Amino acid sequence: MSSVDVEAISGIFGSISIACWVVVFTPQILENYRRSSADGLSIVFVITWLLGDVFNILGAALQGVQSTMLILAVYYTIADIVLLAQCFYYHGFTLTGAQSKPALLIDDESAVEHDELESSPLIPRESPAHGSSQRVMISDAEISRRSSSFSSILSQLNPVDTTRLSSTMPLIPNPTHSATSSPTLPQPSILGSILYNTSALLIVCLAGIVSWFVTTRFAHSQFNASTTTETGPLHIDIWGQIFGYLCAVLYLGSRVPQLLLNHRRKSTEGVSILFFLFACVGNLTYVFSILAYEPSCARVAGGGEYDDDNFCGRGEWSSKYARYVLVNASWILGSAGTLGLDLMIFAQFCWYRGRKVL
Repeated sequence: MSSVDVEAISGIFGSISIACWVVVFTPQILENYRRSSADGLSIVFVITWLLGDVFNILGAALQGVQSTMLILAVYYTIADIVLLAQCFYYHGFTLTGAQSKPALLIDDESAVEHDELESSPLIPRESPAHGSSQRVMISDAEISRRSSSFSSILSQLNPVDTTRLSSTMPLIPNPTHSATSSPTLPQPSILGSILYNTSALLIVCLAGIVSWFVTTRFAHSQFNASTTTETGPLHIDIWGQIFGYLCAVLYLGSRVPQLLLNHRRKSTEGVSILFFLFACVGNLTYVFSILAYEPSCARVAGGGEYDDDNFCGRGEWSSKYARYVLVNASWILGSAGTLGLDLMIFAQFCWYRGRKVL
């Protein structure tokens, strides 16, 4: 295997990772728009992910990774903000995402009539001017108006068929009304979901491979997390590493609120499985693109061919590779650890599939 092969593997994995991360938020944004709700997504999850991307920008800039990765980190942050704004739009500026139940709306006229009915006695009072034998007479039109107003208020407060209210018949809601009052979105079949998600993933991966081929053939550039053709010792920036590890901790912690929310709701309804599928493949290929690395001492300057053991000194290859992994350890930890937590969310998709929110 030549050094060009290692660089090609790293570049292909890096391009696939970039393609996945470019579209990672799109399925969830569309899912929220389709349902006109974001109650399935944890607000704390999105905010923590946003903070992780901010520290990713700082760490990448200070550590001196390629400009492509820095630009993508800025793009991730913008996409986070869009998703967070959508969540706030659907259920207000709250970290819990809980919506208060809407109050019953009664028009002003009904409210006035309701007050009149409350203040009017069921049995007319005796007229103080004519003694106990004289009662106030109520016209038929007044009785009809009050009866219709009272029935209107009852129909708004309780949409149950009043003919079923009997001492010998249990209270059973109208099934026709229940079915139409809370329409449910059609659920795709398991086979249809698998075909759709697999096709979308393959298309994105293919787009990443094509983009790598085009850029290396015509622009003579390739995507990778770090410089693969360094000529000097790798520099470790202290603040870059600090921000990088903060980014990793935030990425790992961001999944915990979503896992807890799914467990509490006993459902993954409202969460796009394609959202986490893109994240898993993006993290996996990102780690592979970093690990597929070859020190410059293994290449003959300008030739691109191995020089057996003559160019690298004894133990120099492994020493340079270990230092390279150390520089990128925070990014490897963040991506690999997040991948494991995303697999737990996939397990929740399988376990809670078809269940409604409790």
